[in-house]
Amino acid sequence: MRNIIINSIKIIIAAILAIVLAQLLKLEFAISAGIVAILTIQPTKKETVATALGRLYAFIVALVIAYVSFSLIGYNVTAFFVYLVFFIFVCQIFKWYSAMAMNSVLISHFVTFGSMNKDTVINEILIFIIGVGIGVIANLHLRKRKDYIEKLKNETDAQIVKILKRMSNRIQDKDLSDYNGECFQILNKQIAQAQHVAELNYKNQFQKDDIFDQEYISMRDRQRHVLYEMYKDVRRLNSTPGTAQRISDFLNETANVFDKNNDAIALMEQFQEMSHYMKSQSLPVTREEFEDRARLFSLLCNLEEFLQIKMEFSKKYL
Repeated sequence: MRNIIINSIKIIIAAILAIVLAQLLKLEFAISAGIVAILTIQPTKKETVATALGRLYAFIVALVIAYVSFSLIGYNVTAFFVYLVFFIFVCQIFKWYSAMAMNSVLISHFVTFGSMNKDTVINEILIFIIGVGIGVIANLHLRKRKDYIEKLKNETDAQIVKILKRMSNRIQDKDLSDYNGECFQILNKQIAQAQHVAELNYKNQFQKDDIFDQEYISMRDRQRHVLYEMYKDVRRLNSTPGTAQRISDFLNETANVFDKNNDAIALMEQFQEMSHYMKSQSLPVTREEFEDRARLFSLLCNLEEFLQIKMEFSKKYL
């Protein structure tokens, strides 16, 4: 609600300033400057600037098409229809979708003026500049929300730690209560929110393209999918084979050292030692033990992928 109120106030002030400035310059159709300002403001700085540039290119094209149409046919509705046919076609080609309505409103003023002379063209150009300019300025205050994205990343990591610890406990206790995957619903929401904020942060910076947060959340998202496969393996365990204890201990150790700055290299070395140990154990005797050992083997394969994902990320960004 707070963001809605702030954005609403910002848009209202931008529109009013654009209209007042246009009136001070004694421009015709001054209210249109406010409409242009409203349509220019986008959720992020990059989107706002990209929209403004697209509309500028489209406005130049619109003036040319309008001049030809009005000069050949006259300043009437028929000429405006002809203008619309060609302008909309060009906008579709160059994907200037947001420019079609706004620029056409400005061009329609020439029908009222009855001419496209120097004064009327300057009038529309100034309305465009004022509206777009104030719209862009209104979003210059937007900054990367560093504290918030760090909070979301920490919450995501804490939830993964919780999942790993419960997984470790479930291996040793097949009757563990509430082991139903509800923790993944929380993790899914956390990652989705973090991805949204990371994208907004990326689009609110001009000087450099900092993609670390986006890549970090993407890495955790990939781990989330692997973690869910691990959860399914653990949930299907019906017994506690002799080899299960070591895997349980390793999962608990992974949770204990789980950190954004941990490159997972040491964990991978421990994993390889554990893997060799598992392979050296005697074959299962009963069918139940065989099935559970197979599930543990699947769990190990996924666990290796889980660690590998973090190692690849660390090599690139840490």
